[in-house]
Amino acid sequence: MLSRLAESLYWIGRYIERADDTARIVDSYVHRMVEDPFNDEDATCRSLYSILGIDVESDEPVTTVEMLQHIVYDADNPNSIAGSLSGAFENARRSREFISSEMWVALNSTRNRLPQMENTARRLGPSQYLLFVRERAALLAGLTDATLSHDDGWHFLVLGRSIERIDMTARLLRGRVLSEEHAPDWLAFLRACGAMEAFMRSTSEIHDANGVAAFLLLDRLFPRSVLYSLNRADTCLYEIQPSSQRIASADVARQSLARARGRLEFMDLAELLGQLPELLEMLEETCVRINNAVTDRFFRHEDYVVWSREGGL
Repeated sequence: MLSRLAESLYWIGRYIERADDTARIVDSYVHRMVEDPFNDEDATCRSLYSILGIDVESDEPVTTVEMLQHIVYDADNPNSIAGSLSGAFENARRSREFISSEMWVALNSTRNRLPQMENTARRLGPSQYLLFVRERAALLAGLTDATLSHDDGWHFLVLGRSIERIDMTARLLRGRVLSEEHAPDWLAFLRACGAMEAFMRSTSEIHDANGVAAFLLLDRLFPRSVLYSLNRADTCLYEIQPSSQRIASADVARQSLARARGRLEFMDLAELLGQLPELLEMLEETCVRINNAVTDRFFRHEDYVVWSREGGL
């Protein structure tokens, strides 16, 4: 597979997942502000910025309107919802020969409807916009799995989706740990991850904070848990370039995945909440290492050779 094509598919997976997870996170925080009349709007918005890794330079109070413009509607910001969907569209355009026509039509129509949904959201609130993004992301994920051959291209796309999901789940939990006063409660986090029903079927202790964190990090069967995504990413890397060597080669990406997975699998659950900040920082660093390793190994870009005449002419 061409490096250019593989890179585009990888970033389609990352951008669509980023839009979906950002919509989930923003929706949980907006509901928090609406439900609590005594909520500190500035502190809550700054907490949300911190989760998404956005620096706020101004000392002026941050309003919900400003936050939504920057994180949701700003198409020029590659980390916003609109910017992520635009990035997915551009990468889909470059990999048009690989993706299915149904995927292309769904992504194109999603991108074209965003301005209309934004106008509605500015009048009636962001809930319908965020719901629309989540539904379209689910549609695109379903079409990806149902209409593409599960070959190397599909594995690159799912790899990107899995890495982004690990990073965003870690960010979501980090916001709960670092700014507990302004963050939604644990049940709201389960709703944000689409995990409420799955968690309630696995336990009757719905108010157990340690159990919620363990479910989102360690459950082997829930597709949005960190451990599930780590296993899926490792499977994708193996399928893309299987190794028959008896001694493991220096595969930085798979080694990083194995270290993170081992750290999670063999930890004491009773101490999970106490170790949570350190674990989440480790997971975010792991995502950066994996992304860099995958980029260096599969998407390496050669510098152009600049020719010059003798004598500088």
